[in-house]
Amino acid sequence: MVLDDSLLDDPARLTEADGGGLLRAAAMAGAQVRATAEVAEELELGARLDGNRPRSFVIVTRPGAGQSAAHLLYSLVAPAGPVPVVTSDVVPGWVGALDVVFAHTDDPYDQELALSLERAARYGAGVVLSAPPDGPVASSVAGRGIVLAPRVPVPPELVLPRALAAGLLTANTVGLASADIAALADRLDNEAERGHPGHESFVNPAKSLALRMADHVPLLWGLDPVAVAVARHGAFALAAHAAVVADAAPYRQALARPALRRAATEVSGDHSIFADPEERTGDNPVRAVLLAVVAGQAADHARHHAQEALPSADLLAPAEEISADDAGRAAVLALRFDLAALYLGLAAGTIGGAGRVAPATA
Repeated sequence: MVLDDSLLDDPARLTEADGGGLLRAAAMAGAQVRATAEVAEELELGARLDGNRPRSFVIVTRPGAGQSAAHLLYSLVAPAGPVPVVTSDVVPGWVGALDVVFAHTDDPYDQELALSLERAARYGAGVVLSAPPDGPVASSVAGRGIVLAPRVPVPPELVLPRALAAGLLTANTVGLASADIAALADRLDNEAERGHPGHESFVNPAKSLALRMADHVPLLWGLDPVAVAVARHGAFALAAHAAVVADAAPYRQALARPALRRAATEVSGDHSIFADPEERTGDNPVRAVLLAVVAGQAADHARHHAQEALPSADLLAPAEEISADDAGRAAVLALRFDLAALYLGLAAGTIGGAGRVAPATA
């Protein structure tokens, strides 16, 4: 990748390179959340699901950013959930009238999902679908499920806020979560403002993250289950926008791979002001980035241990920056990766400038 990092601190050139309006689309994360909440209220989500605790909560994972949302939703709801929370590529055959199913897709013609949801609705399960309003998928639950259609058009790669909000609203309604959706939208607005193209790299967390990962293989290692889900979304965003391949893994699993652990440990000199960049070994040096979302004593201990083992690693811990619940901190960090990946893609020409310009609407 040939990176033009001077582009990042030149707003005029950034705007010209971002002909598809992707940065603006990413900044509409808070608007996506509010619009989803409005749709849920208009469709009387709470009344139609009766507010009763289900036998199980099934989260259907489909390709794209919706898969990031499914894994993130699972990590937020499952650990303390009073009922089993299940993720599956399709609705399991045992689902019936006592279960609630949530699915997100940006493909209105996903035939496999349509057949799966139709069966779940026919068997009486509560079905909540986040998807375009037209096509076989939406038709599969017509009159028997709730379709939360998008109102803020963004490219499919940037729909995590909408998909996550829809899932959290569903989980809130059936008593499996208590996420503050309004606060989540506000936090995303604040993060979008901090990551605004007009802010210089040293005060812009997304640009700073982009520059730290540039010309490296990012090792995105989560210190808690929610952080792992965010790390996997970060890897998705980097691949989608910047053609960067990143490793995403739980921290303890990452350390179980000796060669990669050794590579991450040996880059400690990168943090020294006396380090000579010409002395780097290998064509693709790694950059370890530790992610921490969940706060608390156990999380602090894990973070302290990780920083001792990998003193060269960057640490992203939203709890040190903002006051929010786990869902809010996770969403903010996911948006930061979206913006960082876009900045990397624009600077490298993979999505703008000399490269392909992506469309700004879905």
